[in-house]
Amino acid sequence: MNTELTGIIATFLLTLVIAIPLGKYLAKVFAGEKVWTDFLKPVETGIYKLSGINIKEQMNWKQQLKALLTINILWLFYGFFVLIFQDKLPFNPDGNPGMTPDLAFNTIISFVANCNLQHYSGESGVSYLTQQYVLMFLQFVSAATGIAAAVVLFKAFRDKTTTELGNFWEFFVKSITRLLLPLAFVVALILTFNGTPASYEGKDKFISVQGDTVNVSRGPAAQMIAIKHLGTNGGGYFGTNSAHPFENPSYFTNMVELIAQVIIPIAMVIAFGYFIRRKKLAWTIFGVMTIGLFMLLIPMLSSELGGNPALAKMGISQTTGAMEGKEVRFGPAASAYWATVTTIISTGSVNSMHDSTMPMSGTWQLLGMMINSFYGGCGVGLLNYFIYLVVAVFISGLMVGRTPEFLGHKVEAREIKIAAIITLLSPFLILAGTAIASYIFTNHGNAAWAVQPKSWLNNPGFHGFSEMLYEMTSSNANNGSGFEGLGDNNIFWNLSTGMVIFLGRFLPIIGPVAIAGLLGAKKFIPESAGTLKTDTKTFALMTFAVIIVLNALSYFPALALGPLAEYFTMLK
Repeated sequence: MNTELTGIIATFLLTLVIAIPLGKYLAKVFAGEKVWTDFLKPVETGIYKLSGINIKEQMNWKQQLKALLTINILWLFYGFFVLIFQDKLPFNPDGNPGMTPDLAFNTIISFVANCNLQHYSGESGVSYLTQQYVLMFLQFVSAATGIAAAVVLFKAFRDKTTTELGNFWEFFVKSITRLLLPLAFVVALILTFNGTPASYEGKDKFISVQGDTVNVSRGPAAQMIAIKHLGTNGGGYFGTNSAHPFENPSYFTNMVELIAQVIIPIAMVIAFGYFIRRKKLAWTIFGVMTIGLFMLLIPMLSSELGGNPALAKMGISQTTGAMEGKEVRFGPAASAYWATVTTIISTGSVNSMHDSTMPMSGTWQLLGMMINSFYGGCGVGLLNYFIYLVVAVFISGLMVGRTPEFLGHKVEAREIKIAAIITLLSPFLILAGTAIASYIFTNHGNAAWAVQPKSWLNNPGFHGFSEMLYEMTSSNANNGSGFEGLGDNNIFWNLSTGMVIFLGRFLPIIGPVAIAGLLGAKKFIPESAGTLKTDTKTFALMTFAVIIVLNALSYFPALALGPLAEYFTMLK
């Protein structure tokens, strides 16, 4: 037990050892200061010339968003047709078929949006060409999109008053050349030397202990697994994701993959403080996020290490904790830590089956995705947290009778309206989506047009409701993990979650960037004795209270119908 907890502590501390200097490095990269990776400038210059990009051209927030949305729409069309026709394209040694239009629609939106929700099994659903030149490519560029959007936020608050927020294409390219590619190369090498396949060979045959002939999928897995974690993407090369022995062979690779998925989200918070020259604010934000992590992790560890009460009543010993759905090489503690970080961050990869975790563990996983700002995804986690900051500034201003201000800029009606819309968006998408799914399941269970909803759930009742709630929550949070008792590869789930993914990805990027651009253009107001300071413990507590209250009011009824009801039923 102590050894397992020591492993978690060591993993978290190693994450900080890497993430903090990485954040300082990123602040210098995006500020245009001299760094050791400047030898890559000729490569970047070649990309700009080939693409016709003038990085000296400054963009306002509207131009930034136009560039961001345009390139993402282009990737949607490109990937959609490759997925449909992959059976007719090269690099398909296992003869995997092309996707149906509804599955291709869901998959391409999911990977463009950094969600990587998979309604197919990795090794049998796509070809090697699709894995590398569509899905892995999108894992790089979707992460870079989120980082570039966050840097626009950085630029808005670096200078006192500005409408010149840098060049999106420069931020985007540097995110890949100076950050994602070098780190992915290192992580892929570590995984390859520890047993993860990295070749283009087709399936291999071996004889099992029982004498069965087994066809084992291989392929260029290490490359994709590296960026899936570094970019907080999460899409598995294999169907069982990082529970697969090729995708995550040992406890050591488990630590490597855990560290990889957390370092950039933390580094972006540190980079924000150093970039805008307000280090204390960055550490305050980091503190709130870290407290949030441990408030979800500690009860999940308790739940998983405590075992299943129903089995305990039967007299079954559970000395290692709740092992259903867990890999023995990891155990329940490492699985609980993974389940926590992968849901507070928008990674969504799994090293155990979330559908098999204890009911209260499911509650913490859902809450992590509903809040979606304790570290969060690459860049977008900070954008999500920024919305809570704006709301906290507004409420605090009302409480002290002052016009709300953030970093020397007045927060007025227009910014609050945008923040309110974004704040209400997630509950609407999650709860409305779950309500529609529940209605169809209950009232049209055998309808052919809905692909016979009665076949959706292997676990009806409270847990079945949790499965549908989890699917919509994961889609909205750009997470991609699932309670996989849900049969989701059908027209309803492919189309509904595809739309939720799209709106849940891009509107929460548009909103914060718009607010930052509007605030940055306003006249700078120097701090005075009456200025509300946003880098204090008091304001950190206020922000945390806003996060808890907003999410509790929004989601408690749904959680009460799902995992909480299942928990109390189990105790009975």
